[in-house]
Amino acid sequence: MVRIVLASRSPRRIEILSQMGVDAIVEPADIDETPVRGESATEMVLRLAVAKATVVSERRSGRGGEIVLAADTTVEIDDEILGQPVDDAEAARMLRRLSGRTHRVHTAVAVVSPDGSVATALATSLVTLQPVTDETVAWYVGTGEPRGKAGGYAVQGLGATLVASVRGSMSNVIGLPVAETANLLGLAGGGR
Repeated sequence: MVRIVLASRSPRRIEILSQMGVDAIVEPADIDETPVRGESATEMVLRLAVAKATVVSERRSGRGGEIVLAADTTVEIDDEILGQPVDDAEAARMLRRLSGRTHRVHTAVAVVSPDGSVATALATSLVTLQPVTDETVAWYVGTGEPRGKAGGYAVQGLGATLVASVRGSMSNVIGLPVAETANLLGLAGGGR
């Protein structure tokens, strides 16, 4: 049986894989995720997902029979990338920027097959936040939930109260698009 290795420590990605019936080995990639100047949001998430999967695959070389899966998610508004906020002040700025507006959530998924080949998929969803007051922003930031979340909110948590609508894959917005992931795993020999 082919083992699946998740190159991430994200509890959300682990949970989504589990819901898909995948019991993955968790081995974070721990790479530099700094955006490259002039890179688009989709180019960035594709580059980072491939880099994460490749690093972990190379680290685990010689074990054989493994598929390494990695993903990267970002938020984009007005052609600007909003990654994970570095502190509460940045999270508040992001939420004010997204307030009452529609933005894109991009997730790239990369899979390294047992033969070393790499395949990728990209999902994009449109999310509209409700207009939020300064009081709501202060409350939400105070919950601590924006930490570690692209765009400074978690649609699967308390952040759902800020969301007016989602067009596209909800699992993509959470951090791992199920349909694209299942397709890549199937192509790599890890499907059910």
